[in-house]
Amino acid sequence: MLEGVKVIDFSHYLPGPFASLRLADLGAEVVKIEPKTGDMMRKLADDCIFEANNKNKRSIALDLKNAQDFQAVQQLICQADVVIESFRPGVMKRLGLSYEDVYALNPSIVYCSISGYGQHSRYASLGSHDLNYMAITGVLAQLKDQSGRPVHPAITLADLIGSIHAVEQIVAALYARERTGKGRYIDLSLVDGLLSIMTNHIVLEHHTGQKNGISVLAGTIVSYHLYETKDGRYVSLAALEPHFWRNFCLAAGKPEWLDGHMSAAREDNPVFQELTHWFRSKTLQQWIEFSERVDCCLAPVLETDEAKTWFASDMYRKMIHIDNDRIEVATRYDEHFFTRRTRAPKLNEHGGVSANDERSIKYCDNA
Repeated sequence: MLEGVKVIDFSHYLPGPFASLRLADLGAEVVKIEPKTGDMMRKLADDCIFEANNKNKRSIALDLKNAQDFQAVQQLICQADVVIESFRPGVMKRLGLSYEDVYALNPSIVYCSISGYGQHSRYASLGSHDLNYMAITGVLAQLKDQSGRPVHPAITLADLIGSIHAVEQIVAALYARERTGKGRYIDLSLVDGLLSIMTNHIVLEHHTGQKNGISVLAGTIVSYHLYETKDGRYVSLAALEPHFWRNFCLAAGKPEWLDGHMSAAREDNPVFQELTHWFRSKTLQQWIEFSERVDCCLAPVLETDEAKTWFASDMYRKMIHIDNDRIEVATRYDEHFFTRRTRAPKLNEHGGVSANDERSIKYCDNA
């Protein structure tokens, strides 16, 4: 869908690269501009993390303080549709590549700055990471153990949600450009992405004082809860609608549970006690078999490797194949059954950009 769109990506680490990866998945050509030392993610984490987020891209290593390299990146920008950067506010301006600078070269550009708190907020210059963003937006407070202690997440929600938010904004800006001919500047903060998913919590707290969102979705009732299995694993029951709960109770041979549909998941509730014991009477595999036989919104809590295998089955809409060379994702309703990701580029694999590229100069003259 984005075939013919060219993206120049200056970003490091995760939010920017994951965003440009998703744009590449949609068909955009992504040119990754790296310093001579490479994207900092190449050294910060396992090589596979850089690899996973930078497939389908080209890499050009440039010293933006070098006049010839700076001219080369200007030529690339003249050909581009989108620029992505994720430096601290003010860095691109010091490099001579702020939105105003880029606009002078290419007025139709869609320029997206990804930062923690936005370019002009009072926290703009504050150093932070994913855990900080989750903490300050109230998201982390929704992930607590029974003692009320926040649970340290093993997934970087701010980075990943922020990336999806960036893609949403970039695609919308490209659509607007098709109608108006004008580019856009997008000042995107990672906290905005998290605050957007906190909408229900914020509204409920304002009107009711309730701080943990929709109560029936927070593990407070027997029909929407996590239960431990015989082998120490867990399943998720989400039988909110009466017909799902009815299917579950009747399949369990427990019609007496029907009236306890929305009852509290507390130890003083006999239905909850019976449910807890019943779930502990079967293994995870037995519950998987039950969930495939009974339509009651029951699903296993899977580990990473199990989830990969689960969705590789052709019985599901999304099919994922992962090996050392590529990730294939197929959707039954896609026109093209497979979208393949090529390997991530080696540092400066696509270097040697000529500042005398006639197409670049012509494009700039027409801008």
